[in-house]
Formats: sequence, structure tokens, C-alpha cells
Amino acid sequence: MVRYMVTSALPYANGPIHVGHLAGAYLPADIFVRYLKLKGEDVVYICGTDEHGTPITFRALKEGKTPREIVDYYHEQIKETFGKAKIDFDFFGRTEFEVHYKLSQEFFLKLLENGYLIKRVEKQAYCEHDKMFLPDRYVIGTCPYCGAEGQRGDQCEACGRPLTPELLINPKCNICGSSITFKNSAHYYIKMQDFEERIRKWIEGNSHWKPNVRNTVLGWIGEGLEERAITRDLNWGIPVPLEEEDMKGKVLYVWFEAPIGYISITIEYFKRLGKDEEWKKYWLNGYEGELKVIHFIGKDNIPFHAIFWPAFLIGYGKYKDEKGEFKWALPYDIPANEYLNLEGRKISTSRNWAIWVHEFLDEFPADYLRYYLTAIMPETRDADFNFEDFQKKINEELVNNLGNFIHRAMTFVHRYFRGIVPDQGELDELDKEALEKIERAFGRVGELLSAYQFKAALKEVMDLANFGNKYFDYKQPWKTAKEDKVRTGTTINISLQIVKALGVLLGPFLPDASDRIWNMLNLNEKKEWKFKPLESGHKVNKAKILFKKVDDEQIKNYLKKYFPALLEKYFPEELQKEEKTEEDEKMYVSFDDFAKIDLRVGKIVSVEDHPNADKLYILKVDLGSEIRQLVAGLKKYYTKEELLGHYVVVITNLEPKKLRGVESQGMLLAADDGERVAILVPDKEVKLGAKIH
Repeated sequence: MVRYMVTSALPYANGPIHVGHLAGAYLPADIFVRYLKLKGEDVVYICGTDEHGTPITFRALKEGKTPREIVDYYHEQIKETFGKAKIDFDFFGRTEFEVHYKLSQEFFLKLLENGYLIKRVEKQAYCEHDKMFLPDRYVIGTCPYCGAEGQRGDQCEACGRPLTPELLINPKCNICGSSITFKNSAHYYIKMQDFEERIRKWIEGNSHWKPNVRNTVLGWIGEGLEERAITRDLNWGIPVPLEEEDMKGKVLYVWFEAPIGYISITIEYFKRLGKDEEWKKYWLNGYEGELKVIHFIGKDNIPFHAIFWPAFLIGYGKYKDEKGEFKWALPYDIPANEYLNLEGRKISTSRNWAIWVHEFLDEFPADYLRYYLTAIMPETRDADFNFEDFQKKINEELVNNLGNFIHRAMTFVHRYFRGIVPDQGELDELDKEALEKIERAFGRVGELLSAYQFKAALKEVMDLANFGNKYFDYKQPWKTAKEDKVRTGTTINISLQIVKALGVLLGPFLPDASDRIWNMLNLNEKKEWKFKPLESGHKVNKAKILFKKVDDEQIKNYLKKYFPALLEKYFPEELQKEEKTEEDEKMYVSFDDFAKIDLRVGKIVSVEDHPNADKLYILKVDLGSEIRQLVAGLKKYYTKEELLGHYVVVITNLEPKKLRGVESQGMLLAADDGERVAILVPDKEVKLGAKIH
């Protein structure tokens, strides 16, 4: 019997989960694992939050919190979101576990001992203003390849090319906006060239991998592997386990230690079960039986899981315990998905162009989201989330097809047989075809799920429901009930057999619907991936509506609440209601009211385009004690370069307001004569944050 270790990419604990994440690494893994468990396979499904690295520290700086506060909050928030989406991990851990620190440091020392690490001194980005080395994400500038402004020092969001801070044009600190310098810093690098041939041959032998994954990785290796840093100048992370002077205050690079979290979280899981040695069965080759490690990830994580992670496992050498020496199990498969776009545009968390799963599930059932994401899953090419398409698929496929058939069958068994499953009786050719379709569905859906073809597998399930509707219509039990009760009994029996089959087949995809079908059928038996007919004489419960149509009002309410940027596309009349057509009535204000306005001097340190409005900029303004985000309609009058470094006057105690989906935390003052706009500035340089009287 094969033992399975299944993982999903560890999400960064610096923000919520969006639908692209769910469709890429979590929903497909959950469907696959639920299928394996219905088959009775030995499988453990592990995940957890990735709690180190620059995304966490950057979020902490932005919000004025400690990294610990950030990771603790988002660990719980992400865990709760997965629960709402019915992602059923065996254990959801975190890389803050003590065992993770120990194991990561052990991997580092093993690689050093085995000669795969080298220390080098390289120039690193440094901010003189903040007196700190800057990780790649803390540096912004202009992409040298496509000219896009405001790009981070690790990757250009516009053209997708990988970047480094020294490649950027006019690089600046993303914290304070100051120009950066470069200083020498010592770091350890893993000699990836030492693993190149071994990993190439291993990947070439993995002919069962998805072509998009295999081709991506072989392309990377074809360009040649180079040394890559695995330590970082950061004050948050796992300390480098060396006493060397130039390693003090440095941490392990998150891309090095994060995948080790798959193992450490597994160790923690079994430790909590009181089975301290059990984890070895799921990570060590030959420890006990055949083992398959399967990593579900998104497209952007392919090189890390298919090249670097195997290199760490190989470089560690053999793991030794009282039972002997064992090699770490390399990934058996890495079924990565492509990208999920949103309304024709790439999902961007920095530009707030995303559907956050926790918000979506406040308005719509988990099964609706799971169904739609599976139906459009980006398995071999990018896909697009579209609200009109979402509504159509739910209403036509879930409600009119699947829900309609099940409700008809359950209603008729109560109408004509008091809720008792009638005898099957003598079968005609169509009845036999129905039972054969059930058997074939289990085989075909299973084959497709084993090959990670989730869209096609779901379609097979829905085809069975569609057949059920056609069967019911052809048999016309509402007519035969008047003249041939036995014939009607056969029709209802066969229909209920299809309903029971759907109750199992839907389990991996729509767990809530599957459980509700089981409840309607009044079944206590354990679900298994095989067809066991519903027995005649069994009493079933009354029919309940499985799915309700998604109407325009629901979509409108969701967009108004969470995604106003899309109101103009779907409900332009709503946007017009909110826009004022007349100037507000002018009135005198008292001196006391004016005194309540807190005016401060600030300096613009960052200027970005508003993602949802052509006339607006998003500004970051340094007020001395804090940095505020403002949304201002200055694009027509000022270029980004003209605004950057500009002193301004800001109303700081104005109630925050969202403008086209982005929060503005104040307002800067400007003069407008109807043709031109001029920002108000102090005529002498004063301390940032100075109060204006």
C-alpha cells in the first residue's frame, strides 16, 4: 500500500488568502486528499503559515506593529479562512514552532558540513536614513527591462522579470523614500551548480509530471544553476547557527527554511498525537513501505519546489536513527497550477485587485466558491474569475441541473412511496444504462482525480446529474404513477441510486452538499469510493433545497461592500447614485470648529497610480512620527517626479475614506482656479509634522 504525504504551499502570514491562492495550491490538494481518503488510502495532508521573511517585517513596519503581532494575527485569520472554505488539513501549523527552528538550523549545518555552502561578501542595498540593510522587497525603483515605475527589488509586476536592487533604475528605500547605497555584507550561499546534473536527470525521469511544471524547471536548469544566498540581514527569522562574528544578527533566508516547514509541521503533528516517530514514515524513503510526497503549489513556486528544495534534501545526506540510515524522500509530484486572473487582469494584492476568500464566504456558500473555482481551475493555462460567469455557472449547473435532479427524486419518493425506497423491480435497457453510468462515473472520476484533472473530473460528476434529469424526464414518473406503480417504483429506485452516487462523487468537490445529500438519504454508513446500492425499504428524509440561485442583488451587495471598483462594470447605475451632481451648500463655520482641524506639514515619499481610477494617485506622506496614505486627484496636474519629495499641508484628523476601493487617511490642501491646481506648501523648510495654526 502506498503512503501519501500531501502538502500545500505555506502561505505568508502577512495578509489574507485570495481566490488565486485557493485555486492554485489549496483547493486542488483538498479535492485530491478527500478522494484518497474516500478510497481508504494512508494519507496525511499538511500545511501551515510561513512566518518569516520580508513580507512579514514590511507589513509590521507599515502597520506600526511587531512581526510577532502580524504573524499571530494572520495565522489565525488564514486558518479560519481555510476552515470556512472547507479545506480539511490533517494539521495546519506554523514555522514559529520550536521544532522548525531546530530542523532548519540542522539542515543548514548539514549542508555546511557536506561542503555545499560557501561564504561570500557581496554588496547589499543599504538605507542611510533608516540605518539598515534592505531586503529586496524594501527597495523600489524603475524596471530596467520594461520601464515600469514603483517596482520592488525582487520582481517586476509589470513584465514578470526577476530583479535585484542593483538592477533597478533610481532605487529608493520603500520605507522612507530615500535613495539607497550599497554596502558589503557577508552571507552564506548554496552551491546550486553542484546539484545541477543530479536534479536534471531526476526531473527528466519524472515523465509523469505535468508538462507545464517539467518544462519550466528544465528551462531554468538549461540556463545553468548558480550560487544562491541562504542567509539574510534581518532582525526577524531563524538565527544562523554559527558563532562567526560576521554572522551575528543574521537569519536564514525564508526561501531556504520555509519548505523545511513541511517536515517540521509533520513532526509537530505526530508529536501532538503522541506518536513521536510516526513522521518518519511520511518523509524517509524505505522507512516503512512505498512513499509518495506530493506538493501542491502555484506557478510562481515551481523552481523552489522542483530545484532548490530537492537540492536541500540531497545536500543534507542521510538521516540516521536507531533503525538505520535513510534518504529524504524527494517530491514524487509537483502538480502546480497556472495563474487565476480576475476580470481580465492579473490579481494584485498591492493594488487591492483581489477577491479575499474570507469576505467572499461571508456572502456566498463555500460550495459555490469551490464549484466555480474547480470549474475554471487554471490547470494548464491561466484562467479568469468573472462574476457574470460565476452567477451563470451556479444558477444553470448547480441549481438547475444538480440541485433540480436531487430535489425531484427526493420529492417523488415521499409523494408516491411515503419516503421508503421502492423495490427496483424489472430493469429495462435505460435502467441498466443508468446503473452502468454510475459504475463508470466512479472509475472515470477516480482516474481524472489521480491525474490532477479536477475540471474534467467535476464535469463527469455533473454529466451524471444531467443524465439523471434526462432519465427522470424520459421515464415520466408523474404519469406512470397513475397506471403502473411498479414501473414508477423502478424509476424512483434508480433515481435514488444516482442521488446516492452523487453523494459520494461530490464529496471531494462540494463537501457540504455531499453531507446534506447523505443526511437527506438518512445514511449513517461511512462514505467510500465505490458504489453500494441503496437498499429497498430504506426510509429517507424529506427533500431539502440544496442550492439557491445567485441573483443580481447578491452580486451587487457584495461588490458595494467589498469590490466597488467593479460596480461601474456590472451596476453603473449604483455608482451614479453615489456621485454628487451639485456642489455642497456653503456655510459659515465657527472658530471652534475650525480649531478642530489638525493641519500638519508633510513630505511626499511615494507616488503610485491608483489601480481603479485614471485621475488619482496614491501618495505616501511622511509626517515625522508616521507615514500616511492619501488618495489625491492630481494626475492631471502633476507628474510622479514633480510630486516625489514635495512638501505639503495635510489635514490629519479627517475621517478615513475609501476612494475607488483604496483608503485615504487624510487630505492635502491645494488651490484650484478651475483650470490649474497648485499644492499649498510652507515658504520655508520646517520639521515634518509641524502643526499649522
